[in-house]
This record gives sequence, structure tokens and C-alpha cells, in this order.
Amino acid sequence: MQRRSLLSASLLLATPALAQSARQAPPHEWIFGSWIGGQFPPGDTQGQECQGGATVIFLRDVVMRASALEVAYRQRLVETVALIPDGLEFRFVPYGASGGSFNNRPAPDAGFSCDNNPDLLRVRRRGPDEIAFPGCLEFPSVLRRCRPA
Repeated sequence: MQRRSLLSASLLLATPALAQSARQAPPHEWIFGSWIGGQFPPGDTQGQECQGGATVIFLRDVVMRASALEVAYRQRLVETVALIPDGLEFRFVPYGASGGSFNNRPAPDAGFSCDNNPDLLRVRRRGPDEIAFPGCLEFPSVLRRCRPA
């Protein structure tokens, strides 16, 4: 009985440490948030105007981008994220697998116009608050992180 209670107490004490070591930050945590620019040189990165006019929003499992054709953001589900020497490589769930309009055909601006692959996005980190999408025709300019006012 005493041995069992010692074991239980040891497990209870170890649980927070085990939980913390098991919870690893995703490789793309540094990019989470709203970014402005890309399609045009970025404007003011401070306050509500930037947040309201964000061109791209990165979340844990979704990347959203502004669309020239609709008011709503285009959303792509993240399949994998890999670290590359100068940034990140996102692979999205293929459009037909994640649903969509037009009988599961991607809208013309569903991807980022990167290397003719709508399911791939490479992000080059140019600084703590500046990124670029190399090889993406629709995003020739840099993007800057939106900051609260």
C-alpha cells in the first residue's frame, strides 16, 4: 500500500514536467499573426488599420490570404510545415480534399501563385517582422507583421 501511494505521488509530481516536455511549439509559431504587404509594398504596420487590411494571416492549422475577387479571405488548411534554411515551407491539404467551391476545383487565387503549385508556399524570413514569398507571382513585395497600436 505504501509503495503504491509513493508511486502515485511520484507520477503526480512528474506529470507537469512530462506534459511540458511533450508540448513542443510548432516550427511556424514565430509567423503566427497578421501580415500586410505582399501584393503591394506594405503600408503602416501599427494598429487597427493594419489588422483590418491584413494580406495574409497565419494560424496554427490555417493560412488565410486576401483575395482580389472576393471580400472573404481564402483559407488553406496546413498539411505540413517544414523548416528550411531561410524560413518555412508550407504544404497545404490538396484543394479537392479540403472542400471548396466550383465542384472542388480551386478558385483562381486559391494558392499563392508560387511555382505553379497551389498547395505549396515557401516563406523566406528576412527579419523578425519581415517575410517574403519567393517565386510567388501574386506576392512580389515583402510582407510586414501587423503590430498593435
